Amino acid sequence: MPEIKVLFFADLVGKPGRFVLSQMCKPLKEKYGAQYVIANIENAAGGFGITPEMSKKIFSYGVNCQTSGNHIWDRMDIWQYLDQQPKLLRPANYPPGTPGNGYYIDEIPEGRIGILNLQGRTYMKDIDCPFRVGERLVDTMRKDTDIIIIDFHAEVTSEKQALAYFLDGKVTAIIGTHTHVQTADEIVSERGTAYITDVGMTGPHDSIIGMAKTPSLDRFLTGMPKRFTCARGDVKISGAVITIDTSDGAAVNIERIKIDYGDYSDENEA
Repeated sequence: MPEIKVLFFADLVGKPGRFVLSQMCKPLKEKYGAQYVIANIENAAGGFGITPEMSKKIFSYGVNCQTSGNHIWDRMDIWQYLDQQPKLLRPANYPPGTPGNGYYIDEIPEGRIGILNLQGRTYMKDIDCPFRVGERLVDTMRKDTDIIIIDFHAEVTSEKQALAYFLDGKVTAIIGTHTHVQTADEIVSERGTAYITDVGMTGPHDSIIGMAKTPSLDRFLTGMPKRFTCARGDVKISGAVITIDTSDGAAVNIERIKIDYGDYSDENEA
């Protein structure tokens, strides 16, 4: 059975996330024998958005395609870059006229691989339906490839599970992002779709979802707005490895990963 492996890195947060990816992307790609690397990068710039320069650097680390979510719009200088770089995706279910693209079909030596980015609506912006948009785009993508990986950037477990059942057997994998807390429910369905509710976070885990703890706590305790800063301690790289049967695009296995790196120093560069 001809197989390939796709390595998916969970949401990068700030300099610590970028730094650990710069150090570990290529070694982990070699360790797992992955032919393709995807990373969610929407929090790479201090926890909020990404810049064109950061995106270019992340590609240089060995990432083949970058996905995102609701924070992709936080830095306005990325808007034009989204139209220029088709391998940096924004969620496909934003309305027509939005900069950038929501899916990409890439050519690799083993064949074609499709990446689709969707965003949930529950407790998030009320954009177009991820189910209907996803269904339509999957039908379009399947004309070119049987291998389709979805990054579903959503808040609630139920919406992510519902999409997995809705597209079961039609896509290779549905990888949940956004909450920054890795879940232990990875599975491959009988119809060959790999799924995990949330793949976690690549960045500082001695934090509240990547941010320094005191401002986050103060906001919960007082209800007052606070300026968030990226944390530094207990940096981990999180993600998943999906093994795929290239003959039909079905997932064979999904392995959840979380690797300790240590603390981040401002002397480090990323």
